[in-house]
Amino acid sequence: MDLIDSHAHLDFSQFDPDREEVLSRARAAGVSTILAIGSGPGPEKLDAALPFAESHDWVYATVGIHPHEARLATDAHFDQLDRLAQHPKVIAWGEVGLDYFYDHSPREAQQAVFRRQLDQARAAKIPIIIHCRDAWPDCLAILEGAWRSSALGGIFHCFTGTLDEARRGLDMGFLVSFAGNCTYPKAQPLRDVAAALPLESLLVETDAPFLAPQPYRGKRNEPAWVAEVAKTLASVRKSTPAEIAAATAENFRRFFRLSANPGRGSQA
Repeated sequence: MDLIDSHAHLDFSQFDPDREEVLSRARAAGVSTILAIGSGPGPEKLDAALPFAESHDWVYATVGIHPHEARLATDAHFDQLDRLAQHPKVIAWGEVGLDYFYDHSPREAQQAVFRRQLDQARAAKIPIIIHCRDAWPDCLAILEGAWRSSALGGIFHCFTGTLDEARRGLDMGFLVSFAGNCTYPKAQPLRDVAAALPLESLLVETDAPFLAPQPYRGKRNEPAWVAEVAKTLASVRKSTPAEIAAATAENFRRFFRLSANPGRGSQA
């Protein structure tokens, strides 16, 4: 299968003991590309994903401040993000957004940091990776008011919203990415959304090391297991895992204007 893991945290310490073996297993499972998310442990390490993108031609990177750490963001951090976004392997800004479930940062700070990063991503002319948990009304209102006109779109990472919320994202040029949680027994509403959306709008991801799919639940997640997400989407869409893998890989490459070959390819 030709699989793309559209969201993995390769820099996290859970992978320190065997990171290269994890990447080797991903390749053996058919993973041709990984998007390494660069929010890192917080604003003190905004370049967290770049070493992996620089050392592996099939890995790309993002940069951004996660809503959890919005309270820690300073002007110096925003300036650093502007510089990092110019790196040739950085293809998106994120993950950014709102998280009202944990509220690790005040909601006002989350919204302010989110809006500022939207302005930065617009200036850098790169799409965004959205984290949204229990905050869809505010998140969509901000995107529709401050991002839609950029025409750069983005990805709803680890989607947990409704079909209507997903469709509002599609109207703004977003893709919708499903993670290992869609494989859980109680996640039928998510599977229903995945079944109803156009195939050309879907992506698969692991969010590794989190959200290991059902066969591995409770273990550290890793990019090789994105195949389980493709298998679940295939089951609800009356398709095959190989067809879902191929379609979501093509969606990713089309969105980021990448060639099928490793490296930055034909991205404009």
